[in-house]
Amino acid sequence: MRRRAARAHPVCVTWSGAAGPAPSAERLADRAGTAPGSAHADGLVPGGLPMELAGATVRAVESVGGTAGAVYLRSGTEGLLRLALLAGLPGGLFRPWWRMHVNRPFPVAEVYRTGQPVYLADAEEAMRRFPQLMASLPFPFGSLYAPVAHGREQFGVLVVLRPATPGTPVTPADRQSTTDAGEQLGAALAELAADGRRVRWDTEPVCVQLPSLTTPAVRVGTFDWDLTSGAVSADDGLCSILGMAPGTFAGTVEALAERLAPEDAYALWALARQAADSGGIAARRMRLLGPDGRSHLLEVSARPDPPDGVGTRMSGFLVDLGTVPIGSDATERVPRAVVAIDRLGRIMYVNRHGEDLLRLPRSRMVGRLLREAVPWFGHPAYEEYLRSALISGDSAHFLAGPAPDEWLSVSLYPGHDGVTVVLVEGEQPDYRPGSVTSPAPGIGSPADRAASLYRPVALAIALTEAVTARQVSAVVTEELLPAFGGRQLAIYLLSDRHLYLAWETGFPQGFLERFDGVGLDARLPGVETLTSGRPIFFESMEQLARAYPDIPLDTHVGARAFLPLIASGRPVGSCILGFDRPRGFSPEERTVLTALAGLIAQALERARRYDSEAALARGLQDALLPNRLPVRDKVDTVGRYLAGTQGMDVGGDWYDVIDAGGGRLALVIGDVQGHGVAAAATMGQLRSAVRAFTLGGQAPQDVVQGTNKLLIDLDAGQFASLCHVVLDPETGVASAVRAGHPPPLLRHPDGRTEVLELDGGIVLGVAGDATYPVTRLSLEPGAVLALFTDGLVERPGADIDEGIERLRASLAEHGLAPLTETADDLIREARQAADRPDDIALLLAARWSDLSRPARRRPT
Repeated sequence: MRRRAARAHPVCVTWSGAAGPAPSAERLADRAGTAPGSAHADGLVPGGLPMELAGATVRAVESVGGTAGAVYLRSGTEGLLRLALLAGLPGGLFRPWWRMHVNRPFPVAEVYRTGQPVYLADAEEAMRRFPQLMASLPFPFGSLYAPVAHGREQFGVLVVLRPATPGTPVTPADRQSTTDAGEQLGAALAELAADGRRVRWDTEPVCVQLPSLTTPAVRVGTFDWDLTSGAVSADDGLCSILGMAPGTFAGTVEALAERLAPEDAYALWALARQAADSGGIAARRMRLLGPDGRSHLLEVSARPDPPDGVGTRMSGFLVDLGTVPIGSDATERVPRAVVAIDRLGRIMYVNRHGEDLLRLPRSRMVGRLLREAVPWFGHPAYEEYLRSALISGDSAHFLAGPAPDEWLSVSLYPGHDGVTVVLVEGEQPDYRPGSVTSPAPGIGSPADRAASLYRPVALAIALTEAVTARQVSAVVTEELLPAFGGRQLAIYLLSDRHLYLAWETGFPQGFLERFDGVGLDARLPGVETLTSGRPIFFESMEQLARAYPDIPLDTHVGARAFLPLIASGRPVGSCILGFDRPRGFSPEERTVLTALAGLIAQALERARRYDSEAALARGLQDALLPNRLPVRDKVDTVGRYLAGTQGMDVGGDWYDVIDAGGGRLALVIGDVQGHGVAAAATMGQLRSAVRAFTLGGQAPQDVVQGTNKLLIDLDAGQFASLCHVVLDPETGVASAVRAGHPPPLLRHPDGRTEVLELDGGIVLGVAGDATYPVTRLSLEPGAVLALFTDGLVERPGADIDEGIERLRASLAEHGLAPLTETADDLIREARQAADRPDDIALLLAARWSDLSRPARRRPT
């Protein structure tokens, strides 16, 4: 539960990708803070890993016209993905998204869980499918997510951000490009893993600059001009600049001058006269109208070439510099401050007015991050606008207050290679609130204030999806602390008039244990905030010490906020927020924190009810399953059941072992469609019917047919699958009937394991006249029969046959291991899964002779 804070700044590198040679693995690893194959301070980062991530991300972004990209990789913490690489965006600006738990309702987590890509064309589609994503990044943008996997091994998720395409879905070509990029990266990472590299990420992300847009190459053309006749000869290079086929130049100076602006045409004649009169080289910059209709910047140079000493001929050349703008020439004349930053937030250019307005020389700004060179730009509300511009590609405009009584009108104009920031002095606005994020002179407009509240909004949405108390606490840690800059969190829950510590993070080891279980009569801020119903704020630990001189304090010197957790008038507990430094709490912050405390209390109260009701539901489920299985000579049986983890509803899976008379045993496994009380009730009725028909001596096919008719007569509106096997332990002969159920597995004594393709009928509850054929089997001594429900072999996005094959291979590996150990091994992976969408039932039966039986253990 304790978490170490991540480093403050990510490692940022610039890589030109297709526009230039990629750095070597050694150079890139050095920039990432480690040598190839060495251990990073916060985790093992192989030298080849950043290289593979950078190349794959840049290619993926360019292939779909994206503006940014990222790769999340699995970490050393179970269930936690970490942002390993961020391309085209400042790492520090996106720190809240450095960590992603795989059970969160975000597209990155879903892709990792399911192994299936996600394509979101615009904000509307994203809001429908992932409202929490849009609450945390409320901007119009499109995004594509692809699994990074190879075979069955899942490494992480590839992300591409691009402009939104409202109403137009992601094209099949772009879907395929993204998926292919993820597969190629997965194959590359698998090779690293095969070489002994540990493909995981446990440190801050590496930031990579996207390649700049490719500019036209410089072209050179030469001409020879006879000043007496006006004839001009041109080479192929000049023809190319003018958009003509080689050799088609008209041969007159007018053909050249007509492509120039009128003022430049006159300048061309003046240039010739200057060169002729001076006898030296003359040069001038001109604008040429190219064949594409755009103005091209040309450098025209000329010198006299007098073979007869008179100077009647001119030769010269034209240099087409492409479309690169001369930014400094234009922006120096603009009467406003202009700052250009690249997509990693680094300042690339500042004009003279920018120096004056920001009161900093260019030498102290160019090359530095914007938030470092201009600290007031690091305000959360202003950073939100920069995030919006970088992700959506839309311009943004806001009013900023860098100092008391000083206001600037700020405009952000994003492009492929960066953002142009334009600043103009403004007047003090009528609206001037205190900051919601941290006390400051003001934010500027109601829109700014709303932007800084997006993290609390994300918390509110996330709390509606948290089910257990632990999930609620984890959501508060992930969403509330970053929103307000907190570093410590503790949650106490009320039980029998005592407060018990339920969750903590960031506090010194063992410090809070002394307050665990305190009564409501104790004079402690965490108790008094609950009994009074009022939040208590301390701007420093000195204030806290003066108010409560008798309680021990930890070594932190920051502020504390004690919030009452009260749901619908009922006390639930108290919440403590800790900050590393002294700080004030604005009226807006106090109001928001108090409201959020109410949401947290409601979520915890709901979780408490869930826990109690879930315990009752599980008790009912257990009551419907057999307490113990019959013990017979020459046969052992073992059953296992795992409830699903999504929701608290009981399921419809069951297994049973029934005395079929004559020394025979009936092995039964079934699955009623759906979950909830109705499914459990139907399951109980079907289990009772199967037992009654079997104990009555009916044949296996008659048992299944009778159960089918019963389900139809019940008119429950549900279906069920069933597998019924009657085994004679003495002879090993078995009769099997299957109704829409997954086929069982049979492991032979020599270890060979096969899927029994039993003849079967349709699921129960569909047709009253359905018939169910019988398949005869023979189990040799030492053979093991495995019956299971689909929850054990189904995985989202994968064919069920793949899951059955995995189970078959696992069963084949167990040899003569005790049956209980085999059963536990077969469900171990499912038992450890945090997200189990379906119930699981497993029934194993092993037939033995007196000589083949291993050491007997009590069946379970």
